[in-house]
Amino acid sequence: MGEKHQEETNNTEGNHRFSKHNPKLALILSIIPGLGQFYNRRKMKGSIFLVLTIAFIVVLGDFIDMGLWGIFTLGTQTIRDNSLVLIIQGLVSIIFVLFALVFYFINLRDAYKDAQKLKVGFEVPSLREAFHNAYDKTFPYFLVGPGLILVIFSIILPLGFMLSLAFVNYSLRNTPPTNLLDWVGFDNFVALATTPIFQNTFISVFSWTIIWTLVATTLQIALGLFMAILVNDKRIKIKRTLRTMLILPWAVPGFVSILIFAAMFNDGFGAINRDIMEPFFSVSIPWMTDVFWTRIALLTIQVWLGFPFVFALFTGVLQSISDDWYEAADVDGANRWQKFKAITFPHVMFATAPLMIMQYTHNFNNFNIIYLFNEGGPAVRGQNAGGTDILISWVYSLTFQQQNYSIAAAISMIIGLIIAVFAFFQFRRTRSFKEEGKVY
Repeated sequence: MGEKHQEETNNTEGNHRFSKHNPKLALILSIIPGLGQFYNRRKMKGSIFLVLTIAFIVVLGDFIDMGLWGIFTLGTQTIRDNSLVLIIQGLVSIIFVLFALVFYFINLRDAYKDAQKLKVGFEVPSLREAFHNAYDKTFPYFLVGPGLILVIFSIILPLGFMLSLAFVNYSLRNTPPTNLLDWVGFDNFVALATTPIFQNTFISVFSWTIIWTLVATTLQIALGLFMAILVNDKRIKIKRTLRTMLILPWAVPGFVSILIFAAMFNDGFGAINRDIMEPFFSVSIPWMTDVFWTRIALLTIQVWLGFPFVFALFTGVLQSISDDWYEAADVDGANRWQKFKAITFPHVMFATAPLMIMQYTHNFNNFNIIYLFNEGGPAVRGQNAGGTDILISWVYSLTFQQQNYSIAAAISMIIGLIIAVFAFFQFRRTRSFKEEGKVY
């Protein structure tokens, strides 16, 4: 009883000692990180906040100062100042500043919350208790932290650099460090819309990109679904053999198939003209030199390359559809088309819609087939892109052949926005991403 009475007395004294503790004062003192924690009698925590703050200022102060100066000015003296390096350093500095702001907010919040707890009667934890509490609360962040930092510096930083190039005048005639770059705002986007050669090329390439994406992807999905339904028919006896044969085009590396098709469609020595078109139809089609026929060839090749994946995916989904559904439809007198429309197609789309959306976004940026088949050719008069170039292959041409980096970055930004908006709205509308019971 005496020990219990003594403990209650100590708790009462502790509560009385901190009853006038002021959380607002702790918050104000934390303007200098660590002082608020010292005020709360959290000496170890205060020391950590203070030491980290001093270390950050000493180690990164000059770097951040130089980086922020550089990203705003892009340099003031040629040769000495490289605008590209200054942009990267400035972006890194901004990331460090954001880290510092998060750290500063945590410092203010921690001091204020601890002061509130002390005021209502909580005791100052011992060093061991504080360590265990911090471990329990922050352990998941320690696990996620390295991955988050990796994402920031390997994805967000390069993306930020690319976006920055869309707003500067970086081209073959204005290349650092011989020249300094300048921020030009939306001039590159205005040039895409108003300069005749860029305007004509952008409209032509963008239109073909949309047609290419919709037609090629829709055809490969339709062919994959058609073949999957045929092979899944109960009257077919050699299902495994047929499935293996139809998946074989997917097993061959794509770039190998594209190069083989490029040789087969060659105007002069290609097997398509020499062994099929000329002997049987007495015509020679300009697959590589006429824009229309080159596009037909590309669509055909993409359907051949893309349908095996869709076929394999749909085959697995079709096997999961219960036979009872079809038997019930037969009892109701439904024909094959009605069963397909009411049972097969909705079930397949419900299960695979996200992957089908990915097929469209993949073909929107399908650089490999465009470049490997004919390098985006043939050439078109009055345009600085080939007749079969899509946006991503045009960006490649602008970057590595024409060295018009800023226009290329502006187009890349447009591509990213189109894909992001399309994917966002389509995934939001996809029923397979909605919770059960909330599908309307």
